[in-house]
Amino acid sequence: MDLLPTSATNGPGGFAPDPGAEPHARLTFDLDVDLCVIGAGLAGLSVALEAAQAGLSVAVLESGRIGGGASGHHLGTVMPGYGVPIADLIARVGLAHASALWALSREGMEIVRARATEDAMPGIALSAGALEVSNVDLGDRLVERLQTLGVDFGSEVEGWAIDKVRDVLRTDRYFHGIHYPTAFQLDGRCYLHGLERLARQAGVRIFEETPAVGIDFSGIRKRIFTPHARLRASDIVLAGSVHLGAPSRRVTETLLPVWRAAALTAPLGERLAEAIAFAGSIADTDGVDHYRIVGGDRLMWASGETTFEVAPQRLAGIVRRRMRAVFPQLGEVEIAHCFSAAVGMTVHGMPQIGELRPGLWVASGFGRQGLAATAIAGRLIARGLTDNDERWKLFSPFDLVWAGGTIGRIVGQGVYFVTRESALAAGALARYRERAAARTRIRDTRAEAKREERRARVALLRAAESANAAPPNAPSRRPVPPPSGE
Repeated sequence: MDLLPTSATNGPGGFAPDPGAEPHARLTFDLDVDLCVIGAGLAGLSVALEAAQAGLSVAVLESGRIGGGASGHHLGTVMPGYGVPIADLIARVGLAHASALWALSREGMEIVRARATEDAMPGIALSAGALEVSNVDLGDRLVERLQTLGVDFGSEVEGWAIDKVRDVLRTDRYFHGIHYPTAFQLDGRCYLHGLERLARQAGVRIFEETPAVGIDFSGIRKRIFTPHARLRASDIVLAGSVHLGAPSRRVTETLLPVWRAAALTAPLGERLAEAIAFAGSIADTDGVDHYRIVGGDRLMWASGETTFEVAPQRLAGIVRRRMRAVFPQLGEVEIAHCFSAAVGMTVHGMPQIGELRPGLWVASGFGRQGLAATAIAGRLIARGLTDNDERWKLFSPFDLVWAGGTIGRIVGQGVYFVTRESALAAGALARYRERAAARTRIRDTRAEAKREERRARVALLRAAESANAAPPNAPSRRPVPPPSGE
């Protein structure tokens, strides 16, 4: 998921767990259930809700508070796809397989859309549309990508020319764009708490501040140990991220922790509308920036990543500089809130969804995946448990790959820095070339105008000479010779 605070206030839609909310009780007594979900983030609650609706008894163990990590701080964008470029996904699994995976992400969108109604989740604040903009001139590549998305993958997409992009985003930083009209945005924290309410209404028992400190996989009924009680379950879902820890080091070590800077501005007034005239979310194709307008006159913006935790106040400076670089007309922007939390990113860039061994499932690695991926993960695992639905096997090519530990984090930071700087340099080069081409066109236009002026002058001179010359059919003025003999 893309990290970002989701509104201007604490509580539902805010930046931290609601301080006024009553925490769920800790697990202090032994309990038997059909399914134990470890982790009460978006993925864990999605699995729990779907499983309970299918008739299973479900308990969720959360080591901290619901919404205290990445699931409580994200942009709230719901659109198809994953954190892997389409071309890379096709190259890895083939067009047909990639198309099936894409269809699952679209199904995940519809799951979220069906849940996120104003009646079920008051204050969900839906807005339509998402725009992916390029930092360089895509040219023919845009047509090829639209063909893949629209025809091969069946998504509703629109290609936007440079002029149309710059009509709604008043900056020369962007060129072409791809518009997803069926994508939408919502208040991320409102959705998280709404998902929690739906799960509880379906019979899910949620225990906060109850870490799973060990698991015994022997026997048909697995045993999960917590500091104060023991839980038994037929199946277990590991739905935690980089903080999963003791329950499965194998899963935790496949995730690269990434902190992304996130900020919400103070009200910007009319100057924001003069810079941005698009109500949905905007992201560039290189993954440098991701932002959208909230509350009519505030800007939420995520930019900058690090594989080592940095104080949000320091990262806020990065975000402020990016805002000023992309939209200088905004001037000095006041940051009202800033935040960063760790997301777990996989080496292959895809989420980890499926059965690791009989009775042990995983739903993890949702860094850069979006809300739709967490929703479809819940459905696939729940139906795999209750209906023998094997669509989760579409994610089988994306194994658990060791992220490299500390060395991996250092390398990851280096790769991100090089990639980001390369993207920024490519964008700067593209804008330089555009300006150079514009200067060339101006020079050519001026030169052509001068040539036209010269041709006009020559035409006038020739016309004047013709006016002074004898008409071509006039009688000859030569003297007539006298008759012979005179």
